[in-house]
Amino acid sequence: MLKVLMLHGWGGSDDPHWQAWLAGEIAKNYGTVSFPLLDNPHFPSKNRWMKQVKALLNDFQPDVVICHSLANIVWFHLCNEGEINPVKRLLLVAPPSLNCELETLKTFFPLEAPKKLFAEEVFLVTSDNDPYMTPEEALALQNALGVEMKVIENGGHINSSSGYGEWPWVKEWVFQ
Repeated sequence: MLKVLMLHGWGGSDDPHWQAWLAGEIAKNYGTVSFPLLDNPHFPSKNRWMKQVKALLNDFQPDVVICHSLANIVWFHLCNEGEINPVKRLLLVAPPSLNCELETLKTFFPLEAPKKLFAEEVFLVTSDNDPYMTPEEALALQNALGVEMKVIENGGHINSSSGYGEWPWVKEWVFQ
């Protein structure tokens, strides 16, 4: 049985965000999904989020992890620590710049791209007009991580504000 852990970004990913939709789609197909609300999502703490995600990984033991936005940065920090068990598949969607300067998120940045992503298969999805990462930064991240990347034209931050509620591509990716 497929076990999918979905990790949201700053502020959460409640309905009508694609992660909320995808959680329902996974459950409808008899997959097991964990889509927890991370601690204090509007004013997150790197240390609290890292501790919470480590516990989720240990307790749930997912096959697939799907990160959106700030969750990618948490994953990178965990990888840099090197204390997590590998997963089969990892989807990194709309990570912000590794040098993000938003005051509310200052505990998360800056950071270096991890050398090891603790996943057998990794796919990166970015947008050519994401307000939190330039196309040049996305290409540099792809090269640093050594992974395949899909760039969505006019995808914004790939969230509900940019039209990503139902997102058939991500459902296909999960069940391939």
